[in-house]
Amino acid sequence: MKLRRRVANMHTGIQLTTLTAPMSVVTEQVKTIRTNLNYAMVGKTLKTLMITSAIQGEGKSTVGSNLAVEYAKKGLQVLLVDADLRRPTIHQTFAISNQRGVSSWLSGQLTDVNEAIYPVLDHLFVMPSGPKPPNPAELLASDRMTEFLTVATRKLDLVIVDAPPILPVTDARILAGQVDGTILVVRQNFVEKVAVRQAVSALKNARAQLLGTILNDVDIKTHGYGYGYYGTETN
Repeated sequence: MKLRRRVANMHTGIQLTTLTAPMSVVTEQVKTIRTNLNYAMVGKTLKTLMITSAIQGEGKSTVGSNLAVEYAKKGLQVLLVDADLRRPTIHQTFAISNQRGVSSWLSGQLTDVNEAIYPVLDHLFVMPSGPKPPNPAELLASDRMTEFLTVATRKLDLVIVDAPPILPVTDARILAGQVDGTILVVRQNFVEKVAVRQAVSALKNARAQLLGTILNDVDIKTHGYGYGYYGTETN
């Protein structure tokens, strides 16, 4: 309960509707997305999921954080990793320190990865980004990152990776080949179609397993909900 009050009062973090309004229409849509993702794997187990977008500001971190909460509420052991080493937000959302995190582990500053992982809810753990490094792409492309994901999936049910947007930097394309599936978040009336097409093309070139697209910030007056999940085709 203490965490919920802190999250609800934060101005710089992400709104965790799945915690503050568990009976809301938006929360129901997050549950639907979770269910659809399970079906999208077609008989395979989803152990690592990357959330990204074409450009900044489309709500990828909001989607990733709320999905992580919903999976944890179902009893899965979930780790949410803030791999956006350039513009992190997840430490603010969950009101945890960002002095140690992904960058600390990947750069070798920590010998025990558990020092960079924080329990935030029942079944939910968060690994913040850590201090901003001078070489984010190089760190994410390192063998240490691949090793971390491999080990994490042996101990946890699901690892959700909040990655940077596709088009401005290469980080998400580097991570795409290291995860089981990728979700592209598209914010309605915000990003141009050509940018979405370029993002899909970049993911395909990176051999990403694109599970689908989440249309974010849908006009509630027209559609009656805040999220929509779609297949992988982008017109």
